[in-house]
Amino acid sequence: MADRAPGLVLALDTATSATAVAVLTPDGAAIERRDDPPAGGRPRHAQLLLPLAREALAQAGAAFADVDRVVVGTGPGSFTGLRIGVATARALALGAGAQIAGVSTLRVLAEAAEADAPAGTVVAPVLDARRGEVFVAAWRDGTPVLAARAVAPDAVAAAAADAAAPGPAGWLAAGDGAVRFRGILETAGMSVPVDDSPLHRVSATTLARLGARADPSPRGDVVPEYLRLPDAELALRTRPER
Repeated sequence: MADRAPGLVLALDTATSATAVAVLTPDGAAIERRDDPPAGGRPRHAQLLLPLAREALAQAGAAFADVDRVVVGTGPGSFTGLRIGVATARALALGAGAQIAGVSTLRVLAEAAEADAPAGTVVAPVLDARRGEVFVAAWRDGTPVLAARAVAPDAVAAAAADAAAPGPAGWLAAGDGAVRFRGILETAGMSVPVDDSPLHRVSATTLARLGARADPSPRGDVVPEYLRLPDAELALRTRPER
């Protein structure tokens, strides 16, 4: 863990279609700004990430130069979104002379869900990975029981069962993948909150608090956690030779 609590923390997450930003002040107050596109809408990370960050900092009476630590969600998630988020975080940290820390987006979802779930619940953040897959991991009371991976939705329950027995309070799945594949997960015995539950959204405030407690990293070590090859690279590898 970090030897000292950082001063002003700026957190950015672009792993999903949402653009989520939070500022954590030295006294622990959090200011969050986010953009959640409508169903089927395109992400607006490139257009809105910096303006939302600037708005949140302004409400805190600060500017980019005042940031002591930049925290970024490292995914897994959208390839384009992750590249934008990580590159922006690294550039802001360099410009401000600030520390930087990367945090798994799956862990951010799990942290928020754990705070809302009974002790012993196995919390499984599930993000829609497209291509008929989801990104998933699982924790029980903060302890990992399933490492992050990309799998088919109907393999989530089997993968989790291989990792650990269900907790005394059962399984809770949260995230946009849990919403999309609710039927499959609930049939497997997992509980999924209602579609409009905030537990399905990546909280930049939770990201900021996790990043404030983490050890900072060299800028070059903060990279996206893709978990699988980008579509373009996969197409090249699977193209038949002429």
